[in-house]
This record gives sequence, C-alpha cells and structure tokens, in this order.
Amino acid sequence: MDPLSPALLALLLVGYLVLAGADVGLGMLMPHVARGTEQRRRVVAAIAPYFLASEVWLVGAVGVLAGLFPVLEHHVVTGLWPVLAVLLAGWLVRDAGLWLRARVDGDRWRLACDGAVVAGSWSLASAWGLTVAGLLTDGLTASPFTVLCAVAVMALFALRGAAFGAERLVGPADSECADVAARDTRVFARTALGTVALAAASAPLPGGPALSALPVAAALTAALLVALAATSGLAGPMLSRHTSAAAIAVPGLLVALAARLPSTEIPSTVEVFVWASLVPVVPVMFVGQVWLYRMTRRPAGAPTFFA
Repeated sequence: MDPLSPALLALLLVGYLVLAGADVGLGMLMPHVARGTEQRRRVVAAIAPYFLASEVWLVGAVGVLAGLFPVLEHHVVTGLWPVLAVLLAGWLVRDAGLWLRARVDGDRWRLACDGAVVAGSWSLASAWGLTVAGLLTDGLTASPFTVLCAVAVMALFALRGAAFGAERLVGPADSECADVAARDTRVFARTALGTVALAAASAPLPGGPALSALPVAAALTAALLVALAATSGLAGPMLSRHTSAAAIAVPGLLVALAARLPSTEIPSTVEVFVWASLVPVVPVMFVGQVWLYRMTRRPAGAPTFFA
C-alpha cells in the first residue's frame, strides 16, 4: 500500500483531535468555568463557530477510512459499534445544543441547551477515549489499561479545552472564566500525567495494548509525558496552547503508528479516485482551518448567531 494513504488518514485524525479537543474540552468544563447566564453564553460563543471547521476533519477521515481502508473500517465498526453509537449520540446532542440555544428566548430553554452541550461533550470525550483504548488493545476489554487509557484521553480533552478557554474567554474585568480555565490547565495536566503513567505501567497486564511497533509507542508515550510535565509546572498556563495540542495528538499517532490494525491492498484505481478527490480539497481545508483558528483565538465577547 502507498505509505501516503496511512499518513493522510493519520493527519486527518490527529487534526481532528487537536482542533475538536478545544471545543469538546471547553464544553466539558462549562459548569466549572462559567457560573452565570452571561458566562455560559460566552462559553458557547467561544466554542462556535470553531466546532464547525473541526468536524470537517472528522468527515474527511471517515471518507478516507471508507475509501482506502475498508478492512479497517469493518474492524472498527464491528468491534466498537456500542462506543461509536455513544459517540454519534453525543455528537448529535452537543451540536443540537449549540445550534438551537439562541433560537428560543427563554432561560429554561438556554439552560437545557447548555446541559446538552455539556452532556454531549462528555459523551464525545469518553467515547473517543474508549475508541482509542479499543484500537490499541485490538478490541474493548475489561482491563485496567482500557479504563486508564479512556480516562487519560478524557483528561487530555479537558486540558485542551482549558487551554482554549484561557485564550477565548478573556473579557470584562469581572469575568473570571479565563483565569479559571488557565488555572485548570495545571490540574488537568497533572491528572493526565498520572493517568498516562499508570496506563503505561498497566500495559504488560492482561488486556493491555497489542502493538506492532513498541519503540514507536515508547517514544510517543515519552513525548506525551514530557508535554504534560511541562504543562504541570508554574509556567504551564503560558505553554498550554502548544503543549495541550501536542499532548492530544499523541493518542491518534499511537493508533496510526503503533497499533496492530488490519489492512489489505487496495486496487490502484480506487486509490487514484480517492486521491484525485482529495488533492484539491485538503489544501483548502488546511488554509481555511488556519484562518479560522487565527480568527477564533480572539476573545469571544459579542453576541453571535449561536449565543
């Protein structure tokens, strides 16, 4: 198989985790960083429209998976279908809360939509954690590694969301949302650091990961621990924008580069068709995401279509 095809799939998956980790993570933290109606509105305004562009990367990854890796797609769907059902349900509930929040002018309606955003975000993070654990262990198993891996991925989502909120929630002097999010970066970095270390220690136990490239997995785990250790220090909040992105990219890289995943040769005509469809699209996605990220790094204070 052309080595560029696995690299493309890894790029799309890692891009989604890095980008969606920001809005999913901030949605998880809404009850903690936002204590009032106006603060919750600002959290939703910070998430939107950022979440729209990040989901494009997931759609692209699913398209590449179906077109170039049908055996792997079958393996994922048949082995992890309960987790995928939770992931899709969380995705639908979270997005419904974001889209519908500003459609009705009522405190109860907005509170219900905020609850949908929080519940959907937690469902997404936990489902992605179990998906990563299931792909690393060649199927979900009731083992210490599965639990610790899922919790670690959830902590990485929360860390990424806190780092994003520390930038996006800067606002009036009486708003402490950004300060709370910045302080949380150290908390979640330490939580993730401890959980990742325990998961690595539990790897040799029954139900541990089935790896095809142990040195690669060890190097990526070491890089993850370094990024989390840097974020755990006194300067962690200032570093978190970069270290949180590097940290949440590691689970995707572990699956792509070190997991023992099924594969088969794909007819060259199929590869030509998929690549011909993607070549004009991927650069547009990349440029558009860079532009949107630079725009959405600014504080979100004014009312928007979503909040």
